[in-house]
Amino acid sequence: MTNVPEPFLKRDAIAIDNAKYPDQAVGVPFVDDQKISLRNVNVFYGDKQAIFDVNVDIARNEVIAMIGPSGCGKSTLLRSINRMNDTVESCKVSGELMLDGVDIYASKMDPVSLRARVGMVFQKPNPFPKTIYDNVAYGPRLHGLAGRRAELDEIVETSLIRAGLWTEVRDRLGEPGTGLSGGQQQRLCIARAIAISPEVILMDEPCSALDPIATAKIEELIAELSQNYTIAIVTHSMQQAARVSSRTAYFHLGHLIEVNDTEKVFTAPEHELTEAYITGRFG
Repeated sequence: MTNVPEPFLKRDAIAIDNAKYPDQAVGVPFVDDQKISLRNVNVFYGDKQAIFDVNVDIARNEVIAMIGPSGCGKSTLLRSINRMNDTVESCKVSGELMLDGVDIYASKMDPVSLRARVGMVFQKPNPFPKTIYDNVAYGPRLHGLAGRRAELDEIVETSLIRAGLWTEVRDRLGEPGTGLSGGQQQRLCIARAIAISPEVILMDEPCSALDPIATAKIEELIAELSQNYTIAIVTHSMQQAARVSSRTAYFHLGHLIEVNDTEKVFTAPEHELTEAYITGRFG
């Protein structure tokens, strides 16, 4: 490890502390073909503000990566998009969060119906304590998407095929989902998410607990799914963001600093805070 003279470390720390948050994220935060639109979004946990006036669009069938240091608000914002934060009593969300032009937080919006349209894959695989088949069939049964067993069988098979898992488990559908490897469990959770035909898939560090081989399979899957779904992925891996996304959003202490084409973020960032993070000066 190269030793950096202390004066330079202090200089960089001062520069980062003095960097100004933009009133609006620099780059390309807005798009024409919006699937999700966030305007002046603030999120509080009690008296602590976690997200500050975020304005950004997510386009149809795009993969957008959200990056930034731990605690910068990436996951909090992601959970706000499908109202997972409703389960946190101290959490308050303000501003406009729109899905196809409809307010996600409107009183008439049913959170259960919303989550059928906006699926979520979590950091650690969380298969239900059920069989592989019943893990995937759970959502379609809950939402009444299959009237007959043959229809349900087709949904399960199609979902497992799209998740790249069918050939590995087709002879084991009656076995517990928890008996699969970590990478297989995560793909099972993805199959469970897409079984109800969502429009958006939110992924909160889906590969952080996986080995490189399993990670590569998930990344290949994200590329395939982007043909049919809008995907937002939170990741601590800048390499992963560069591989899977078309745009990247950089967050710093709850502020959205920059949203730009992924290649531009990693080769010619527009904001000094983005550059400091990308070049490893902090984070």
